[in-house]
Amino acid sequence: MIDEPRDAGSPSASAQTAATAAPGNGYIDVHTHSFHPKIAHKVLKQLESHYRIQPVGSGLLEDLLQVETAAGIGRMVVHSAATTPAQVIPANNWALELLKKDTGRIEPFGTVHPEFGKWESELDRLERAGIRGLKIHPDFQGFRLDDPQLFTIMEAAADRFVFMIHVGDRLPPAENPSCPYKLLAIHEALPQAKIIAAHLGGYLHWQWVLKTILGRKVYIDTSSSLSYIDQPLLEAIFERHPREYILFGSDWPLQDPKTEIGLLRSRLGLTDAEISEILANGSKLLPAHAGHKPEQQPAFSPDPTRHDTSPDRSI
Repeated sequence: MIDEPRDAGSPSASAQTAATAAPGNGYIDVHTHSFHPKIAHKVLKQLESHYRIQPVGSGLLEDLLQVETAAGIGRMVVHSAATTPAQVIPANNWALELLKKDTGRIEPFGTVHPEFGKWESELDRLERAGIRGLKIHPDFQGFRLDDPQLFTIMEAAADRFVFMIHVGDRLPPAENPSCPYKLLAIHEALPQAKIIAAHLGGYLHWQWVLKTILGRKVYIDTSSSLSYIDQPLLEAIFERHPREYILFGSDWPLQDPKTEIGLLRSRLGLTDAEISEILANGSKLLPAHAGHKPEQQPAFSPDPTRHDTSPDRSI
């Protein structure tokens, strides 16, 4: 059973989770999106149409940086996924453009597509440039997670990149392009691969997450889940999955990171120290680049200033 979206509470309740953000901050949001200004509005309409969720943000980089600062988060992983083979190069060019900005806060991931013929040279290009991860979104990219050619690419990339994989949607596992069972098969075939299964292991597929990847050495992120998952399922995932393999992800611009932190507190009753741990887990997987060493972080605490009152298509 899937609940209706839940309110994190009043603005003052969610504001209590804010902290000071800085480039060296050890907290990281592993699941965000930022789009080229020319296409941001088109992508937001596409996302809203598919997920039936009203985006809370613009999809622009400057706004992403602002909302993460307000949430007390120093770094963010920024994703885009080419929806056609022809968009692999443009989408990756955008990732490289983000990387060149080098504010110490942005960790862009590249993208691949099984029908893109020159994938080997593209992986080399990304690796040389300093890209450390790949986003895979079968449901939007138009292939299945168990596509043999995708596995060939992942096998070649497994020791070189972190994988952020979208999992789940409204169709049942056998019919959906991605699902926890397909993700588990990849994990078992490539146990050395560092995989993040987005949306607590599978958006709307949480009942099957319990039967597959839970308890295994697969990272899961909190993105686009905390407002929709049934309470018993949410509690079971947090109780049964290794805490060090749970990462904070907001899915901005679909969700607001400060609100998502508030939901961790209100729905799970997590302490400041537990929230701090989740916010910092991603930096263990993706340490800050040389020259941007994370600061030692205290337990996550309330904001002391709080008052109680050019690609065409990529996603």
